[in-house]
Amino acid sequence: MNDLPPFGANVKEYTVSELAFALKRKVEESFGLVRVRGEISGFKRYASGHFYLCLKDEGAVLDAVIWKGTAQTLALVPEDGMEVVCTGRLTTYPQRSRYQLIIDTIELAGIGALLKLLEERRKRLAAEGLFAEERKKKLPHLPEIIGVVTSPSGAVIRDILHRLADRFPRRVLLWPVTVQGEGAAEQVAAAIEGFNRLPQGPVPRPDLLIVARGGGSLEDLMAFNEEIVVRAAAASAIPLISAIGHETDWTLIDYASDRRAPTPTAAAEMAVPVRLDLLSDLESRSARLVSSLSRVMNERRMALSGAARGLPDPQGLIANAAQRLDDRAERLSLSLKARLSHLSQQLAAARLRPEALAAEIARLKERAGEIDMRLSAAIARFLGRCGEAIDNFAGRLSTHAERHESLLARGYVVVRDRLGEVLTRAARVSSGMALELEFHDGRVDAVAGKKRRRAARQQSSVPEGQGRLF
Repeated sequence: MNDLPPFGANVKEYTVSELAFALKRKVEESFGLVRVRGEISGFKRYASGHFYLCLKDEGAVLDAVIWKGTAQTLALVPEDGMEVVCTGRLTTYPQRSRYQLIIDTIELAGIGALLKLLEERRKRLAAEGLFAEERKKKLPHLPEIIGVVTSPSGAVIRDILHRLADRFPRRVLLWPVTVQGEGAAEQVAAAIEGFNRLPQGPVPRPDLLIVARGGGSLEDLMAFNEEIVVRAAAASAIPLISAIGHETDWTLIDYASDRRAPTPTAAAEMAVPVRLDLLSDLESRSARLVSSLSRVMNERRMALSGAARGLPDPQGLIANAAQRLDDRAERLSLSLKARLSHLSQQLAAARLRPEALAAEIARLKERAGEIDMRLSAAIARFLGRCGEAIDNFAGRLSTHAERHESLLARGYVVVRDRLGEVLTRAARVSSGMALELEFHDGRVDAVAGKKRRRAARQQSSVPEGQGRLF
């Protein structure tokens, strides 16, 4: 029994890598193309551009990946909770010993899921205020230039041009876009933003935009439900009319636009009025204006006539005033003549003849000469007295000066402080005080020392009969 080989000894031996890659080839050969339905969870967008997510149902979870190149072409951006059908191939990831689905295409699982997605997106964008009524702009009454964003090959642009030509021909600028399929949403958003960015130049900036598309299924109209299109419509500074599908078709751009038209033809009708209706209205208004002006003029004319009958005759008023003016002018002339005559009589009675006036003037001149002579004599006497007083004062001043010099020559000294004021008392002198001593032959600066009380000796030292200098 001990000579038997161990169980499984004849089974081929694999390395880990060999077994992992063998499984990888087997899975890829067996599941090269599969369609998987499930709910998205754990969606992540990496900086590399790859998408990683999980597909799950009630009993299992499947890892999935969308490579960058595929992710850029997807018509539907994955979101958590979205129920989708994915087409791709199964493969394994040997480094983690797990299998995963490489997704090539992704689509919503049924109309119900798509409507649920659109409703959730609508609520989220509405919460941001993109659909608020207060932000919607008023459409211009008669735009000069209309920009149209639609497919150049469809019947929509022809319907719009035909309707505009019937109602009121306007200049139309077409921005051709794809209205369905991959890249349609990006083109529509770029067209709206491009019209808004047009500068003043050879291509004028439109006064009104129309985003239009013909009818189709819900999947066909999905480009106008994309968030990038809704945000571009809400941010447009130019008033925008959305005309997507038929009357029963609603897309998210309809909520963000300034006006929703049930059809592209209705959008053209909203854009411009009927020219014939405007002309008829203008004629009606002109007739009403002429009639109103005529009625007002007649009423004013009647009122003026009635007021004129209540006024006096202007010619009569002027004639009376002119007569009063002539009467007062005549009276003024007579009054002036009488006044001059009266003054002449008074002048004659006063005898104010030229000979009398000349005699009076001569008398006044003679009197003025006498007054002048008397005034000159009085001034001379006054000046003589002043001269005598000055001479007397000068003599006295000379006597005092000679006496001062004689006193200094006898040994007296004049003491002054630094301001030149004469000091006559020892109490005004302090120790260290700067002094100036005036002698007979000049002046000397000195500094005061300590005070000594020798009042009695000082009195006795003065000779009897000798006066004080100060």
